[in-house]
Amino acid sequence: MIESHPKGIMESHIARLSQQVQRLNPAYFAMVMATGALAISAELLNVFLLARILTWLNAFAFVVLCVMTIARAIFYPRDLWHDLTNHRIGIAFFTIVAASGVLGSQFIVIIPHRLVAQSLWVAAIILWVFFNYAIFVAFTVDEDKPPLDEGINGGWLAAVVGTQAIPSLGALLLPAAGPHREMILFTSLCFWLCGGMLYIWTISLIFYRYNFFRFLPTDLMPPYWINMGAMAISTLAGSLLVEAAGNGGFLQQFIPFLKGFTVWFWATATWWIPMLVVLGFWRHVYKKLPLTYDPLYWGAVFPLAMYTLATFRLSQAMGLSFLMWIPHYFIYFALVAWIAAFVGLVKRIVSFILASRPRPVSR
Repeated sequence: MIESHPKGIMESHIARLSQQVQRLNPAYFAMVMATGALAISAELLNVFLLARILTWLNAFAFVVLCVMTIARAIFYPRDLWHDLTNHRIGIAFFTIVAASGVLGSQFIVIIPHRLVAQSLWVAAIILWVFFNYAIFVAFTVDEDKPPLDEGINGGWLAAVVGTQAIPSLGALLLPAAGPHREMILFTSLCFWLCGGMLYIWTISLIFYRYNFFRFLPTDLMPPYWINMGAMAISTLAGSLLVEAAGNGGFLQQFIPFLKGFTVWFWATATWWIPMLVVLGFWRHVYKKLPLTYDPLYWGAVFPLAMYTLATFRLSQAMGLSFLMWIPHYFIYFALVAWIAAFVGLVKRIVSFILASRPRPVSR
């Protein structure tokens, strides 16, 4: 007779779930970033049902990932600290900041809940301060640094994305900010400027690595799409600040500066798209590297969704109506990429559940 013991099944599930928590890749928060950007794009393009489904799905995913991260910090602090101070992984923790900002924006644009949005904005700032100085100080004092071609990749620009997510949400909080409006506006402007400076520093190293070190297909990891995504979210934040400046306050004197740099960000993001498409063709078609699911691919979905959203906001803020056709078509590329990544995630979860089943015992 063959039977399975419920206690054995439960212990097997707990053991494997514990392993998943211990090995949790912080880059999984890019799924929240990608889903949120796609949901807001859908809302602005009047695809309301899709926007709401994605928002509630995103809120659920964010809570699950936060619980797993907190559990990891409690039960596996050494593993978490190792990743946090690791040149190859540490920067991915900025996706938690970006995810907080993007989800908060959903609770302004799609499902108005100001208290949730405000809480996520404050949380994003606190997390940014902690990660910014914990990670970069750890990298600076590390005595065993990797060489440039091994230590840096497009994922480093997650620091820019996390930084720019703060002014993107802050600008949306302004209409009902009351006496705190100028403070939020100034804070948002400072983060936007810091994000731009971080991009210049980081992309210089990445571009240098591109052109002066040997480049293999395995080196072109999905986060390289953040080369574009970091500029797209910078465009979004700049566009929202331009609109906020038009409503009065000290930021009015910065309007020409804001507009100039925002267009520069958008132009740079647009420049990256053909480059990344060609490199992707080289990686998967010419070099025949298999296209298999990896949590890092959410870092490639996010830029597509964010470019859609950023272009929509830029068109509104600058009165450039001729650009509006881009988000109306680009959202389909973002949606297809999101579905592909989501299917891969579902398959991974199903495989995890099936593998957790203990072998039947004979009696």
